[in-house]
Amino acid sequence: MLGFLKGLLGGAKPEVKEALKNGAFLVDVRTKPEFSAGSAAGAVNIPLDQVLNNLNKFKNKKQIIVFCGSGARSGQAKRILEQNGIKDVINGGGVSNVIKSIEENG
Repeated sequence: MLGFLKGLLGGAKPEVKEALKNGAFLVDVRTKPEFSAGSAAGAVNIPLDQVLNNLNKFKNKKQIIVFCGSGARSGQAKRILEQNGIKDVINGGGVSNVIKSIEENG
């Protein structure tokens, strides 16, 4: 719950910044129209309702950052991935937080 509140309130998460430095796989789980309106640089769009059908895209990734509008859908995506054996998944929260983390990493 605390992570969700932080996502709503803003601010770059230290674990996200560290994962970005290590070349994490960025996944925006918002809908295609939301993604088309703007996302974090380098992110791929796999909407939440398609995560389970795209597990192969997550396999063999060292670190994964999932994010959405507020952190709620990315929390669900994280649980789906972990329940299916995908490890090292970080809920990045809202897209604005991920963008801020990218900017702070320079």
